[in-house]
Amino acid sequence: MNFAVYRDLLRIRSVRTLLIVGMIARFPHSAAGVLLTLHVVQTLDRGYAEAGAVAAVVTIGIAVGAPWRGRGIDEAGLRRALVPSVIAEAAIWSVAPHLPYEWLLLAALVGGLFTLPAFSVIRQALGVLVDGDRRRTAFTLDAISTEVVFMAGPAVGIVLATQVSSVLGLTLVGLATAAAGVFLMWFNPPTRSDQLPDAGTVSAAAPAGVGDAAADLIGSSDATPAAGASMLRRGVRRAFPWLTVPLVLVMVTAAGAGLALSGSEVGIVAALELAGKEDQLGLVFVAWCAASVVGGLVYGALHRPVPPSLLLLGMALLTLPMGLADSTLSLALLSIPPGLLCAPVLSAASEKVADLVAEDRRGEAMGWYGSALTSGVALGAPLAGVLIDLTGPWGGFTAVAVVSALIGVVAFLARHLGRSPVGAGTAHREAAGGAS
Repeated sequence: MNFAVYRDLLRIRSVRTLLIVGMIARFPHSAAGVLLTLHVVQTLDRGYAEAGAVAAVVTIGIAVGAPWRGRGIDEAGLRRALVPSVIAEAAIWSVAPHLPYEWLLLAALVGGLFTLPAFSVIRQALGVLVDGDRRRTAFTLDAISTEVVFMAGPAVGIVLATQVSSVLGLTLVGLATAAAGVFLMWFNPPTRSDQLPDAGTVSAAAPAGVGDAAADLIGSSDATPAAGASMLRRGVRRAFPWLTVPLVLVMVTAAGAGLALSGSEVGIVAALELAGKEDQLGLVFVAWCAASVVGGLVYGALHRPVPPSLLLLGMALLTLPMGLADSTLSLALLSIPPGLLCAPVLSAASEKVADLVAEDRRGEAMGWYGSALTSGVALGAPLAGVLIDLTGPWGGFTAVAVVSALIGVVAFLARHLGRSPVGAGTAHREAAGGAS
């Protein structure tokens, strides 16, 4: 490990400024998850399954909206692409908290569609500003800064929901996110190499891995599948020329990570709310996120990457014991082991996307990566919520841990098949695509 890489990277002014801008842009929504859960459970007097459904609808909206928002950034530029988000965030979340549950679901869907794409924008810009092995450190720093935000954001959300009003809290989230969008438009980070002041800062060539991954492109030209399947693959190839088997596996892994994280968050909220200790939620979130920061620092200093699927498997297995917690202290302590792998799995997945996709299509690819992550979030929250309502918090932790562990195992095994050479035969490529 070489921790000096952090110092060297932070000396680059543009990278340092981008990370700060990312923290500001992400802070409002870091409080939104716990605010929505407590709003549905306490203000609207609904169950955790229904709270999970609202979270799922938001993330489904994000998953649907992220790809075309990413393509908009690629084609129209950052500032024009962010205008709809700035308007929608302020308008929708000023109205949504006043709506009954059924209408809140619709508002949550629309709000998700137009969510400020801060995560994908910051990672896309980092992919332009930094190349080579330094990307691992840059994406790790981004994940660490996100964890720092998520230490403070949920705590602020809890205070607003329990001490003031969840309605006011959600309204403030919308207005603050709109303001963050305006700030991001003003800063206007580069999303293409030709936007850099010095074109020589990074290489404009296709990133490492794109050429090798071409052999794994969905529907390789040497395959001889049935006519219908061939037409489908040609259609996919035209619509997504950057899509490869390794990239699909990264997105599957991202979905598993989102599922584990959102389900764990709902489980933590439920465990303390049912014990009447919701005011101590901040302590658990701080422990969870602090562990992620430590894990991220270690991962970013490694000389070699670790497969995202393997990191996901470890995080999932370490989530299981959280269901055994019987106090705030034990829950905080048991959240530390899975937390150590949170930032690493997200950093490793982001690094893979940047390595496998050329920058002229990276905005769209990052959008699909974000969709995969949020799709997992959309599944994890209601899955945990249903099991919590039926069995208690331990059931929520167990469900998301088992499902995400299975995803990690499948993605890890299919990863080796996906790297098979072209001459290894169509069966191997089909197995990799099917397993994903």
